Amino acid sequence: MLTSQKHLFQLPDDVTYLNCAYLSPQLRSVETAGFQAVSHKNLPFMVQPVDFFTEVIKLKSLFANIINASDPTRIAIIPSASYGIATVAKNVKLRAGDNIMVAEDQFPSNIYSWQRLTQEANAELRVVAAPIATNRTEAWNEAILHAIDERTRMVAIANAHWADGTRFDLMAIRQKTREVGALLVIDGTQSVGALPIDVKLLQPDALICASYKWLFGPYSTALAYYGSYFDNGIPIEENWINRLNSEDFRGLVKYEPAYQPGAGRYSVGEQSNFVLVPMLIAALEQIIAWKVINIQTYCKNISRKPLEILQELGCKVEDETTRCGHLFGIRLDDALFDFQALSQAFAEHQVYVSVRGTSIRVAPHVYNDERDFDRLIQCFEKARRKVYY
Repeated sequence: MLTSQKHLFQLPDDVTYLNCAYLSPQLRSVETAGFQAVSHKNLPFMVQPVDFFTEVIKLKSLFANIINASDPTRIAIIPSASYGIATVAKNVKLRAGDNIMVAEDQFPSNIYSWQRLTQEANAELRVVAAPIATNRTEAWNEAILHAIDERTRMVAIANAHWADGTRFDLMAIRQKTREVGALLVIDGTQSVGALPIDVKLLQPDALICASYKWLFGPYSTALAYYGSYFDNGIPIEENWINRLNSEDFRGLVKYEPAYQPGAGRYSVGEQSNFVLVPMLIAALEQIIAWKVINIQTYCKNISRKPLEILQELGCKVEDETTRCGHLFGIRLDDALFDFQALSQAFAEHQVYVSVRGTSIRVAPHVYNDERDFDRLIQCFEKARRKVYY
C-alpha cells in the first residue's frame, strides 16, 4: 500500500498543491535525468547513431506497459495531444450527414480538429450535454450511448472529463461503436498514469495522452497508441527516422517508401529528443514502480472522508462510484458559499486548485495527504455563508 511520496518532490510543506490536472510537480528523479541529458551535448562525438533509437524504444515499451498494450510499435512519440488528434483527423474520411460524437465541454484540443473536419465534410459534430440530474454521471453515459447511431463515424471522448473527473463508460461506448462501425478515439491526458486503462481489453482505435500532467513528464511531450485502423495512414509530417531502415545512416540517401512498423510513421520529427525523452522515461519508471492502481487507491483513500465533510457543508460532489479518485469537481450553491471569500481563503492558505466550468477542480496525487485536505476544508468553512432560518 502506498504512503505519501512527497519526499520524491520539492513541494514546500506550507503549500497544498491539489492541482496535478493543471501541471504536475516535477519528480526529483526527472529533474536529475534532465540535468544529465542536457550535459550530454557538451560532447556530441559521444552520441552514436544507435542513441537515436534505444531510448525511444525504451520509452514506447514503458508507455505500453502502463496502458497494457502488447505491441510497443503501436506507440508514437508526439509533442502534444493536439498533434495526435490532428493525426487522427487527417486519416478519417467523413461523408455528408455523418457525425462525430463528443461530450459537452471537452478540452478544446479534442474539439477544434473535429469542428474543422465536420464543417469541411458537411457532417455533424454531435455534442452530448451533461444532464441536470441527481444521477448525473449515469444519465450522461446513457445519453452518450443513445446519441451513437448508424451515421456515427467516430466517438472522440476522454476517460475522465477534464473539468470534473466524470468517468465515462468506455467499455459500453466501445461496444456501441463496434455495433455501428464507428471509431473510438480517447483523450487520456487527464487519466492515463493515475486511472487504470487497458487497451488490450478496450481496443480503442487511438489513445492520445499529453505527458505533463499525470505522467509527470516535461512539457511538449506526449504519447499516442494507434490501432490497426491507422496502419496505412498518412502522417502529419514526413521525417527520415520514421522510414524503414532509418537505423542505417549510410543508407539514408536510398530513399525508402515504407514506414517503420505499427504507429512508427506518426511520431514527430526529432522524436529522439535527447533531453525530454530521458526525463519522460524517468517519470514513467516511477509510475510503474508505484503502480497506477495504487495511485488511484491512494487518492481515493485520502479524499473520501474530506469529501463527506464538504458534502455536509453543502458542496455538491459526485458519488465515489461514478467519479475518479485523482480528479473530481466540487460544485457550490451560491446561496451557501461566497466564491470571492473562497478564492481569498485559497490564497491565504496557499491551497492550489483550479476552476473549470462550473466546478472547482481538485486533483490530488501521492504527494498529498490528509493534512492537505484539512486545509482545503478550512477554506470552504471560511467561505460558508451564515444561513439563518
